[in-house]
Amino acid sequence: MGNEYTGPLERINDFSWRIPRSYKPGMRVDGIIYADDVLMNTIKQDKSLEQVANVACLPGIVKYSLAMPDIHWGYGFCIGGVAATDPEQGGVISPGGVGYDINCGVRLIRTNLTLKDIDPHRSRLVDRMFEIVPCGVGRTGKIKFKGGELKRLMEQGSPYVVKRGFGWDSDIEATEAGGALPDARPDYVSKRAYERGAGQCGTLGSGNHFMEVQVVDQVDDPKAAEAMGLAKGNIAVMIHSGSRGLGYQVCDDALKDLRDTPRKYGIELPDKQLVCAPVRSPEGERYFGAMRAAANFAWCNRQIMTHLARQVFEEVFARSAEQLGMALIYDVAHNIAKTETHQIDGKALELCVHRKGATRAFPPGHPELPPRYRAIGQPVLVPGDMGRFSYVLVGQPPAMELTFGSCCHGAGRLMSRGAAIRASKGRSIRKELLERGVIARARGRTGLDEEQPEAYKDVLEVVNAVHNSGISKRVARLKPIVVIKG
Repeated sequence: MGNEYTGPLERINDFSWRIPRSYKPGMRVDGIIYADDVLMNTIKQDKSLEQVANVACLPGIVKYSLAMPDIHWGYGFCIGGVAATDPEQGGVISPGGVGYDINCGVRLIRTNLTLKDIDPHRSRLVDRMFEIVPCGVGRTGKIKFKGGELKRLMEQGSPYVVKRGFGWDSDIEATEAGGALPDARPDYVSKRAYERGAGQCGTLGSGNHFMEVQVVDQVDDPKAAEAMGLAKGNIAVMIHSGSRGLGYQVCDDALKDLRDTPRKYGIELPDKQLVCAPVRSPEGERYFGAMRAAANFAWCNRQIMTHLARQVFEEVFARSAEQLGMALIYDVAHNIAKTETHQIDGKALELCVHRKGATRAFPPGHPELPPRYRAIGQPVLVPGDMGRFSYVLVGQPPAMELTFGSCCHGAGRLMSRGAAIRASKGRSIRKELLERGVIARARGRTGLDEEQPEAYKDVLEVVNAVHNSGISKRVARLKPIVVIKG
């Protein structure tokens, strides 16, 4: 107790709420939260709404401080937080608005296989995935990049590793930002971060990161599903990981480097975890450049795991990945800051958009989308938990006005990892998942316990909140059948 939010909360409609800027001194804009009554009752139990109000105090913030329905407490920003700042008006960039796992994100690969094809091979599939895809705390893989290579990888992103044979050219088009943010500055990345990242490109990591084999068990929008190559009964592979130790180190270094920066620029903050720098300052440019390099590393990481997943399927099914139809549907980041153009009061402005535990959700017709998705909108990938479902959505036009083209990124935690481990005492989570038709493997002793389904909100409630708000539209539901975790 004692963590519950007790500040003002005004209902806008059935799926959104406002924290008025009058709530606390220093708030420059309102806070807006997307959630229904059931979700809001849970959200109010921690300090995440206070964090939404704190973010509203950042210099240069425009329109509002936002939170998606999977909101929960995080470092500085809540997880599920979105904020855009205007660099021309002293707008800042904050590492707390990106998070430690820079460009943690999700990608989805389709296949021509069905559940009937997979069933006889499920055990072998999970065993080979577990052997070939390195997972667990600090784990490294066989694929290593030395100093100069690692630098080029961070400069060039996915195209660099695809050129090296770790994927297909079509993967690049199906990745947000083409898998590479411009103006990445690997020279701003510390020696320690280089050391941590050297053997970790193509590794899953630990915590909530996973590789899942899923079956499409419901299609809500046949036109959009067809454009993506998704059909009911087909098998897909979802990968969730980020920038591993390299990204963590970049964030850690930045938090130390920026400690005194707010004072230097006369910035007053309600929470020291919101440490930041003006985007147009040497300190801001330094963090932004290093963050972009870490983001490019993360895209390479997921790209190499795509290559490894294809290898596993080729081995188990004795057919090429091309014959199995293993095309990348899309890859989206959900811990990132990016320069994007948005319409504010009828003017096109270049903004620094922070998405922390939030996914980009651009609508139909947006120029940044691959041609095949221009008619339907950007695919939005929302993983749930190991025992229930994940969802594929598409961005909708209201998202640009309401959320800077952003959406939820997952189910959102209900329990801390410690609480989840305590709740699993005397139970076998692996056995419980098996009873639900899911074969799961985890490297760590507590991996499945801390990630048990009950540790998360029901992803359907989260997805319905964005669907009913008009931000994104449901396309398909995917059920996990094979899971590997760190």
